[in-house]
Amino acid sequence: MKEEPATFKSGELTLEGMIARPAAGGPWRAAVVCHPHPLYGGSMRNNVVDAAIDAFQAAGFATLRFNFRGVGRSEGEFDNGRGEADDAVAAVRFLTAQTGVLADRAVLAGYSFGAMAAARAAADTAEVGAIVAIAPPIAAIDASILEATTKPIVLLSGDRDSYCPAAQLGALAATLGDLARLRIVAGADHFFGGREHEIGAALGRELAAL
Repeated sequence: MKEEPATFKSGELTLEGMIARPAAGGPWRAAVVCHPHPLYGGSMRNNVVDAAIDAFQAAGFATLRFNFRGVGRSEGEFDNGRGEADDAVAAVRFLTAQTGVLADRAVLAGYSFGAMAAARAAADTAEVGAIVAIAPPIAAIDASILEATTKPIVLLSGDRDSYCPAAQLGALAATLGDLARLRIVAGADHFFGGREHEIGAALGRELAAL
């Protein structure tokens, strides 16, 4: 599936992204993927974001990856998660407004910092039907936004991830009960180097259930 450049508004800011649509059929469900922490080099050009985009495209979703405010050619500056959640909402609404894309049941995904931004954005966004949180850094930050979700959520991490310990993520999944689907990638740390294909395999088995 070919990705093409796109721009959209988040409030007064113009953000850059890459959009892709299946070649035929439709209407298609939407999937938006949020990147890791902007202050640590995170952008939409990231190995884990790539793996997630590939999984959604293989499952027949229309996809959008984008740069948060202040990253790449996106306007603005880092806003400690608040503005970035607004950016994620804007991205979902941009993608679901496209011709041939369903206006509801979107999946909002994110990796690390992006997982927390996605969870915060999904809370009050009617277009979002489910969340995918890849390696949310729950060992380092308040995880209450994840604990409070009322939407189906896939929780995915590696079993060597010190920022998102598998045991702690499992406890979160237990708290969420039937809303959560837990996937642990054996041998993977927070950055999934060399394990990207396992992200796609894990997500591929879960997306049909969301």
